[in-house]
Amino acid sequence: MALLSTPLQQFTALSFLQTRKNPFSCLPVTTRVSFARPLLIEARANSRKESAKVRNRRLQKKFNGSAARPRLSVFCSTKQLYAMLVDDHNKKCLFYASTLQKSIRDSPSCTTVTAAQMVGEELVKACVELNINEISSYDRNGFSRGERMLAFETAIAKHGFLPR
Repeated sequence: MALLSTPLQQFTALSFLQTRKNPFSCLPVTTRVSFARPLLIEARANSRKESAKVRNRRLQKKFNGSAARPRLSVFCSTKQLYAMLVDDHNKKCLFYASTLQKSIRDSPSCTTVTAAQMVGEELVKACVELNINEISSYDRNGFSRGERMLAFETAIAKHGFLPR
């Protein structure tokens, strides 16, 4: 009965919500002045090379080499050519050859195209020694076929090591 005789207390909102007599009143609406910015679309400088490299990374996930059928990876810089036979299952390089090796570099007056052809011949010899009859995939690392790549490919194709 004593509870009924006490006056009702007015509750206020919590302190972090700002104390008000009417906690359900709306906060004042602030208006923002926004200016529309023009839409700028910028193209990448090397979009063609980047997309080739992205495509190559996607293909590397699909084609994996093994010890019996390794992946042939070729890198072609501005002056040199590098080739590797890669066993992706064991994460090992089975064979490596480049135009910087002494056996290729020592030949007198050798052009870069003939040096790339000699790298292809060295690769074929290594495949015969390692008893590799077939290559699972040919990985150009997104590079286009230039003169050196074509010379390298013809040396390998003569012996049937390029996959179809």
